[in-house]
Amino acid sequence: MLINTNKGMKLLRSFLFSFFIMTGYISTGCGENPRLFAGGFTKDDEKGLNVFEFDNRSGKLKLLSQSDAGPNPAYFCFSKRHNLLYAANEVMEFKGNPGGGLTTLKYDPAKASFKKLNEMVIPNGGPCFISMSPDSGYLFIANYPRGSVAVIRLSKEGIPESVTDTILYNPEKPNASHAHMIFSDPNGKHIYVTDLGLNRVVIYNFDTASGKLIQLENGIIPVAEGSGPRHFTFSPDGSKMYLINELGSTLMTFNNDSQNGLKLIQTLSTKGFKPVEKNYCADIHIGKSGEYIYGSNRGENSIVVYKIGDDGMLSLAGHSSCGGDWPRNFIIDPSGNFLLAGNQRSDNISVFRINRKTGIPEGPVDSTMMKGPACLKFY
Repeated sequence: MLINTNKGMKLLRSFLFSFFIMTGYISTGCGENPRLFAGGFTKDDEKGLNVFEFDNRSGKLKLLSQSDAGPNPAYFCFSKRHNLLYAANEVMEFKGNPGGGLTTLKYDPAKASFKKLNEMVIPNGGPCFISMSPDSGYLFIANYPRGSVAVIRLSKEGIPESVTDTILYNPEKPNASHAHMIFSDPNGKHIYVTDLGLNRVVIYNFDTASGKLIQLENGIIPVAEGSGPRHFTFSPDGSKMYLINELGSTLMTFNNDSQNGLKLIQTLSTKGFKPVEKNYCADIHIGKSGEYIYGSNRGENSIVVYKIGDDGMLSLAGHSSCGGDWPRNFIIDPSGNFLLAGNQRSDNISVFRINRKTGIPEGPVDSTMMKGPACLKFY
């Protein structure tokens, strides 16, 4: 008997999504409202870490607290095991020492606020991305200005203890490399680093005993000159990587497998919302249904939407406004019904309701002021 593979995949995806809704793996908009953590750029003594309550019916945000997470807590990650937030302080001098900053804070759910526990200087400075290792025993940090990464060992209690590895990509030309993201694949097999300055992705194994990154043989994947690779995401099974390029305003699709590594199979433009002289892409996320992928355009000030085919290839679904100026970061809420855009230059977070049929964000249904939003995450 012949089976229509494409039709079968669509039915399977539809069934799985419905199953997740019914069993509670995906929020349906009922129950307790989730909380949004938002970090951003600061001046003087401003508090850069905000906690909002998000009404997952109306899309409204309500500010619950503001906490001191050090200067420019422009990116962060969170340990649910220890209720700890790790903020990368995007500065070149921290606590009077050359280098970037790492600030660790304890989260109190009852008060919806944070208490500072630990501060550490990060070599080379200017950290713009932070993530946890697959085993949750280390932090990975990407430093933009001089192009480097750092690995930080955590104690059993989740407190940063020591720097176990640093890699400076181009010491002879310190302004050539710009590491922008460091993250593992969904299976935790490899660690990937985007280098906006050198136009490449670098792939590593990670030694959890020593805390060292070990570059794979043939682990440097070049992309087109002038692309400026910034952020990436994977399909749930890790077989596809989707990479958004800041300077080229493109989104690339790669096949990803253990034998052949990354292989480029598609490149699409992110532009088309409105004519602008310059555009710089920023963030990328896959929607909760797995049917659409989203990217942000700074300049056009838009969100671009692509339909994900059964083969993982993309087709343009459309664009929407970002509801402000310079969408550095955005996030999709746990229900999959809303997209929240952090607009750095207009100092606001705009909320859009996602049209389930088209995947396009519609609205905004709400806009909340926040100074220089740069990182939005639900926990």
